[in-house]
Amino acid sequence: MSEDAVGLAAVTVLAVLEQAYFSLQVIYARRKYSVSPPATTGPPEFERIFRAQANCSEYFPIFITVLWTSGLFFSQGASSVCGLLYLYGRFRYFRGYSQSAQGRLAPLYFSAQVLWVLIGFSCVGVLLAFCRVYLALELIGRLTAALGLA
Repeated sequence: MSEDAVGLAAVTVLAVLEQAYFSLQVIYARRKYSVSPPATTGPPEFERIFRAQANCSEYFPIFITVLWTSGLFFSQGASSVCGLLYLYGRFRYFRGYSQSAQGRLAPLYFSAQVLWVLIGFSCVGVLLAFCRVYLALELIGRLTAALGLA
């Protein structure tokens, strides 16, 4: 089983490392701008870095949940690729927000779109599995037969 989920696991480990990187950036910014914990306000440069890290952390549980649900019930390959795209978007978001508030917008929209794709994959995958397991209904088989593809 562990080999079956290696793509999802690799993306998950990369995501955890990305979160650690974001947290380290806040630590460095605290030192650079002399903002001691528990303070969360300071120069705008610090506040942007702090908010970028906090925003990425807020979405992390949602991302991990739909990454694994999509990977297990829909497609590990497609989910892993989407996961990598999401992480790339979040990295660009963090860098953009650290430089200016406007710099966060394009990467934010990109990563949100990828997240919605993962949510859609998760919904479809769970629905198909539910129908197969609890209703003894193979929707994909019926759909391909109805379309003349089988």
